[in-house]
This record gives sequence, C-alpha cells and structure tokens, in this order.
Amino acid sequence: MDKELQDANIAILVVDGFEQIELTSPRDALQAQGARTVVVSARREPVQGMNHHEKADSVEAELIFAEADPEHFDAVLLPGGVINADEIRMHAKAREFVRAMHEAGKPIAVICHGGWLLISAGLVKGRRMTSWPSLADDLKNAGAHWVDEEVVVDGRWVSSRRPGDLPAFNREMLRVFALARR
Repeated sequence: MDKELQDANIAILVVDGFEQIELTSPRDALQAQGARTVVVSARREPVQGMNHHEKADSVEAELIFAEADPEHFDAVLLPGGVINADEIRMHAKAREFVRAMHEAGKPIAVICHGGWLLISAGLVKGRRMTSWPSLADDLKNAGAHWVDEEVVVDGRWVSSRRPGDLPAFNREMLRVFALARR
C-alpha cells in the first residue's frame, strides 16, 4: 500500500494533561502512512500525558508555539484531555497557529476536549462538529452545529468525541489529510 502521507508534516499541539491515547493513536496512524509528526507545546520539555485521571507517559515537545511556523505544516492534530484543552486555549500563539492553518485551508483534526482551542481561536461558527458531550453547549454558543456522532467531517475538519471513537477518527483523519495533499 502506498503511504499517502509520505513526508507530510503534521503538528500536534498539546500541553500538560493531554489524553495520551488521543495523541499516540492518531500519531501512530499518521506515521504508518509516512507522515512526520511534530509535538508543539508551550515549552521545550516533556509534556505530561494522562490516562483519564491518572498520569501516563510524557512526550518530548520538539517545538514551542512561538517557533512553530504554520507554513511548514500540512495539517494539525488537536488531542483532548480536559486539563490540556483548558490550558492550551489560553496560549495566544496556539490560537494564532490554528487560525493560520485554517485560513491557509489546511486540515484540522480534533478530538474530545480539543475543540476548546478552536472556540477560543474564533473558528467554529458555522462548523458541523462533535466533541466530548460537555463541550456541546460551548460549541453551540460559539456558533457550531454540534452533533453526537463518533466522527464528523466538515470540509477539511475532522472531529470525534472520545477515545472509543479513535478507529473512526483515525480513518477519516488519514483520508481528509491525504485528500488535502492532492
């Protein structure tokens, strides 16, 4: 099978408290298709993952938000985790990064609580999306059309609700990211 994402550069934006499986599962799927993934965070040091409420593994941050140039990336992945999502949306450079990716027409894949960053960046109005159910009101109040489905594709955006949706999320993320390269 051809690696449809060979040499694609994918930014993964996280801070401490990200849901580990929501980073590792999509990252592994992307890398299996030949993509290069880059963890981008607030500071260049290990970023703490979580398995729900328990500490999990850390991942190395390869770039900080201020260093990440959206022009060097083909797509962005936003894992969830309530702690991660609540903090990352407060970083102006993270908001600027996702805005620039969106304005350039590059794909965005978001799962669980990751949608908070897109809300704070002012990007969800008119979008059909899903998320962890507790974000439904936030997304609706920001102008999104929230639905309770395992995966939603709206143009070049892919969204999912939770870790249990990862097989569908990964499948659609890979498809949308590959189509964007054609």
